Amino acid sequence: MTIHTREEVVQRIQNGISLSGGDLTQADLSYSNLKGADFSGADFTDAHLQNTNLGGANLKNANFENAFLFGANLQNANLKGANLKGANLQDTNLEGANLKGVDLSGISLFGANLDGANCEDAKFVSTKMKRASLVGTNLKGADLSKAHCQRAVFKKANLSNARLHETNLKYSDLSDAKTDKVDMKDCVT
Repeated sequence: MTIHTREEVVQRIQNGISLSGGDLTQADLSYSNLKGADFSGADFTDAHLQNTNLGGANLKNANFENAFLFGANLQNANLKGANLKGANLQDTNLEGANLKGVDLSGISLFGANLDGANCEDAKFVSTKMKRASLVGTNLKGADLSKAHCQRAVFKKANLSNARLHETNLKYSDLSDAKTDKVDMKDCVT
């Protein structure tokens, strides 16, 4: 099932039709309201999703390789098992999202909101997270090695057993963060 136009996608979502496993490669869905949609296993490779509302969407095992999600709303979305390799999530709202075990290595999360997100065992290796908000975020067992987290806010975040090797935490706020068994070898503070 190949769907390429914004109108086709929006119409199907409004009619309650699941796009699970859909081929949305290179689709331009910018500024669309796709709140609560089922895109589990869908292919968004090279898709343009700037400022798209995917709040509460089921994006489990979806492929977002090289997708442009700048400013998108992914609040409370299920991204477990999603492929985000090369994706741009700058200024994206991921508040309360499920990112458990997801590999976010090397992507841009500049200014992203991950407040209250479940990022347990997620990988943020060399991720650009400057000015990101991670208030109350579950980062238990997460790998933030070499991540650029300058001015990031980790207030009340759970960083238990997290790995922060060579992580740039300059001017970051770690107040009231749970830091049991955190590995901060060669961290920049």
